[in-house]
Amino acid sequence: MKVALSSDHRGYAAKEHVRAHLKQADHVVADFGCGDGQSCDYPDTGIAGAVSVAANENDRAILFCGTGIGMSISANKVAGIRAALCHDELTAEMSRRHNNANVLCLPADLLGEELLRRVVDVWLITEYEGGRHERRLQKIADYESNHCCK
Repeated sequence: MKVALSSDHRGYAAKEHVRAHLKQADHVVADFGCGDGQSCDYPDTGIAGAVSVAANENDRAILFCGTGIGMSISANKVAGIRAALCHDELTAEMSRRHNNANVLCLPADLLGEELLRRVVDVWLITEYEGGRHERRLQKIADYESNHCCK
């Protein structure tokens, strides 16, 4: 799978940890910053990672900041993106099964390395259920195409 990674300075260490984990599992990783842990603004890197998914350059993206909230807000401004802030394996699984989330936002300040790996693994392997959920996602897509993000 092709996975985009983005972080701000607070998420940098977590991003680097997950990058190594993804590469070990033979995923293709594209990095949209921050590149060295120096202070940067989460909208710059998060939107870039989300845009790469919306443009079909990457299959999914994983974004990191201190709480995950800023990345989630930023990514969800990109048309076609369904970014989910997840704190554990269950929220990661449900974000995929019911919401077909294509961007995972993680709180680097709140999760340890082991939990980060578990959440990422569950999110990457969980399939979207479709069915009754498709109607709901279509309502979001219809609103998006008619009212915003143009």
